[in-house]
Amino acid sequence: MTDHEAELRRRLERLSLEEKVGLLTGAGFWTLRPAEKIGLAPLVLSDGPSGVRGTTWDERDHSLLFPCPTALAATWDPDAAFEAGRLNGAQARDKGVHVQLAPTVNLHRTPLGGRHFENYSEDPLLTSRIAAGFVRGVQSAGVAATVKHFVGNDSETARMSYDAIIDDRTLRDLYLRPFEETVRRAGAWAVMAAYNRVNGVTMTEHRELITGLLKGEWGFDGVVVSDWTALRSTVPAAEAGMDLEMPGLPTSPWRENLVRAVREGEVAEELIDDKVLRLLRLAARVGALDGLPGPPPVTTPPDARRRLRDLASLGMVLLRNDGTLPLRAATTVALIGPNAVRFAAQGGGSAHVEPAHVVTPAEGLRRALGGDAEITVHAGVHPHGRPAPPPLALMTDPETGEPGARADYLDADGGLLLSEHRRAATLRFLGAGAPEATRQIVLRARFTPDRGGVHTFAVTGIGDFELRVGTDVTSLTLVPEGEDAVESLMKPPEHRVTAELPAGLPVPVELRHTFTYPPLVLTFGIGYREPHLGEDAELAAAVEAARSADAAIVVVGTNDEVESEGYDRTTLVLPGRQDDLVSAVAAVNPRTVVVVNAGAPVLMPWRNEVAAILWSWLPGQEGGDAIADVLTGLAEPGGRLPTTFPVTETGVLSPVPGPDGTLEYAEGTAIGYRYYAPEDVAYPFGHGLGYTTWEYESVTASGPGGTAEVTVRNTGDRAGREVVQCYASAPSLPLRLAGFAVADAAPGETVTVTVSLDERLTGPYRLDIGRSIADLRLDTEIR
Repeated sequence: MTDHEAELRRRLERLSLEEKVGLLTGAGFWTLRPAEKIGLAPLVLSDGPSGVRGTTWDERDHSLLFPCPTALAATWDPDAAFEAGRLNGAQARDKGVHVQLAPTVNLHRTPLGGRHFENYSEDPLLTSRIAAGFVRGVQSAGVAATVKHFVGNDSETARMSYDAIIDDRTLRDLYLRPFEETVRRAGAWAVMAAYNRVNGVTMTEHRELITGLLKGEWGFDGVVVSDWTALRSTVPAAEAGMDLEMPGLPTSPWRENLVRAVREGEVAEELIDDKVLRLLRLAARVGALDGLPGPPPVTTPPDARRRLRDLASLGMVLLRNDGTLPLRAATTVALIGPNAVRFAAQGGGSAHVEPAHVVTPAEGLRRALGGDAEITVHAGVHPHGRPAPPPLALMTDPETGEPGARADYLDADGGLLLSEHRRAATLRFLGAGAPEATRQIVLRARFTPDRGGVHTFAVTGIGDFELRVGTDVTSLTLVPEGEDAVESLMKPPEHRVTAELPAGLPVPVELRHTFTYPPLVLTFGIGYREPHLGEDAELAAAVEAARSADAAIVVVGTNDEVESEGYDRTTLVLPGRQDDLVSAVAAVNPRTVVVVNAGAPVLMPWRNEVAAILWSWLPGQEGGDAIADVLTGLAEPGGRLPTTFPVTETGVLSPVPGPDGTLEYAEGTAIGYRYYAPEDVAYPFGHGLGYTTWEYESVTASGPGGTAEVTVRNTGDRAGREVVQCYASAPSLPLRLAGFAVADAAPGETVTVTVSLDERLTGPYRLDIGRSIADLRLDTEIR
């Protein structure tokens, strides 16, 4: 509760029923209604798992792009999570955002989950502690964190409707635990209810879990907000305990329907009062109520880029190293791989933000190795299914000559409503951005090829289009494949055309999109693929470059075509011929280092053929510099795996519901390291190497639910960072994470860390301590 409960109740009493109900549905896609008579300002919400995007999806509105949440969990460091949260909160304050829609605390039930990169871990304890740190950090800046998606929302396939069948023990021990920890221990101010059903009941109507458990047993005093369009009923949702419907566009099951339900006695007005009081409490916490003190000023610090770079390297995991890393005396480096050319800094969906820049691996390596190093760059293979956006360097606004394009917004009669310069060839709108009367948008640019040959242009979007490249005109209609609006936003249908163009000669390119009414969610644009070698020739050129280089760095991975909200993955195999590329390079250069640029596990059949493997995740806007820092030893690879990497995808849990719409969690609590047989694990939970060595010397423990004092010594020749991990087991308790702590030590230094053990564990049990779940060095008994 806040310190102003009596005042909040006084303000509540001044509102009519219609005014109170009006506050419980969004005023726009990202905003809530004000109430001037009680001093309530309009609250602003924003997506935020990888950074605070704000109220527009616009390449001109820049945000800090953080390493993906799984990379943050790979730090195994709640203090780092707090720092990331605090920096997110500062960004939100700068953008006028009161409520950040993060963190996502659903578990890694299966590595095939499309939103795997946006979640923290397969383990509920690690997820809970990282999430709690993040929540505290965000809210320390006076911004509400929103813990999502409550609950059982661990797949993307049919996520709007599937029914997660989860037994009570599994639900409480695994999937509910991160929500409980962030509410009861971190004091989260908001929780988001999911789209799916749990055990037959839609989550926005799940009275047992929302009112009985969340608000009742856990004492949650904040706001329960629906996922966007997840609220589908009037009385059941109100009675279940939902507080806020978002976005309430274009239609709402609440508003006048909820007023009528109260008038007719179907919903008690006291229940409405409780919802509004929670909303006012939230407003007071974030400083949106006149006359009440707001949080102290916070702003994005000037060293924010440095912090993002450090966070990225802190989460990177060195999976394998024969001594090749850190790189020394490399004067010629062959930088190879599709993700070296088209770097994946983030995944797709609501976690997407628009950074001012993204540092590529080539940029980072050139800075780290200095001007004397010769670095060649080859894609090697072309696994991307969709063309990339056209490079800004090749496009100019035909009106101003600036890099980018011109967007004209026309009404139904072809009248010009707005003309503006854009710095991208893809436009996205979520409920706002285009003038209301817009019925046609024309995106035009002058395109100057830097090489001659066959150029590919793609129309992406939904609806009616006309594409002009020079004098060639193509008219077409594109229709969505599924019903998920986010999938259509991130992976819209496309149509490609080709044009033979000479180098250096400007050609006009224009895309005209016509629609009968402005859609709530809109994306369309132009994709581009430059002339390039056939894949066999490209692979051969990459291998030749590697053959004569001092070291070959192969950057492979996924991208937002593969990892995104809206759809799950269908395979753990790297897209295209990337596996062939790695093996071919490794065959000609024994100093082959693979950097995997992905947010979720992939199969690595070549893992024993290469000198080293660095898992960089989707590392955010400073990712290229952070990768170079780790490869050259300027930074320690500080990460440890927060999820198990399997050898094969055979037997991996499916994210796909059955024909009847149910998704059976038949494995119970056996997910992640509790699920895989040892022979099916490529790299175990908690695994990660560093650039020094460690000796585990002693442990003393008190418990259960107490602490363990673990003494370790840095036996190497450089400073290092170790994640001390404790695991509990008993005859009736399979091995499970019990606690962890970070140790930093200079060469030869001995340090003792205090590990807070899981208070839910009851004795007696055995406590094993080590570097991963498969590398345990010490043990003791807890009685």
